[in-house]
Formats: sequence, C-alpha cells, structure tokens
Amino acid sequence: MESKSSAQEAKNLTIHVERNPPESRLSELGIKSWPKWGCPPGKFPLKFDAQETCYLLRGKVKSYTKGSSEFVEFGAGDLVVIPKGLSCTWDVSVAVDKHYKFDSS
Repeated sequence: MESKSSAQEAKNLTIHVERNPPESRLSELGIKSWPKWGCPPGKFPLKFDAQETCYLLRGKVKSYTKGSSEFVEFGAGDLVVIPKGLSCTWDVSVAVDKHYKFDSS
C-alpha cells in the first residue's frame, strides 16, 4: 500500500449524505434503537475517532472540513455518514436532535 500525503488523505474524508431515506432503510438499520444526541445552535469543532452514522430528526448543519472553506450541508431527514479521522466544525443554525451510531471496527 502506498502512503498518502495528509492533503490527499483529507480529500478522501468526505461526509456522505443520503437525503430522506425511505422508512424501510431506517428500520433495516435499526435507527430508532440508536442513542440520541442533540445540541443548540452554535459552532462546534469535532474530531471523529470512529466512523459515525447519524440520522437527523431535526436541525440544520453546515460542516466545514478543518483547513478548508468547503462545507457539506445536512439537516432533518438526512442520513449522514462521517468518516473516521475527519476533523471538522459543525456550524449549527437550527438545534440538532439526532440518532447516532459509531462503527465499532
């Protein structure tokens, strides 16, 4: 395996957003049994030490990748996968309420 520069590595750490997945997909994942987390509007620097999958019940977020002006926007009804190793800032404009699960691998 080739080693990658940290700039290249950061490019591979992209947040994947699935907009309004069908109820069948949510129950297949068992989302309603996942723990819940919420936060008020504000800016939150976050580092993900494990891959997180979350489903937003409410809220609106712009996630800025550390060291970049690029952002990914997601909100209520979105299923979001955040890769392990990502450092970002969540700019929360509408308070978030979400179900979440960390990948145990």
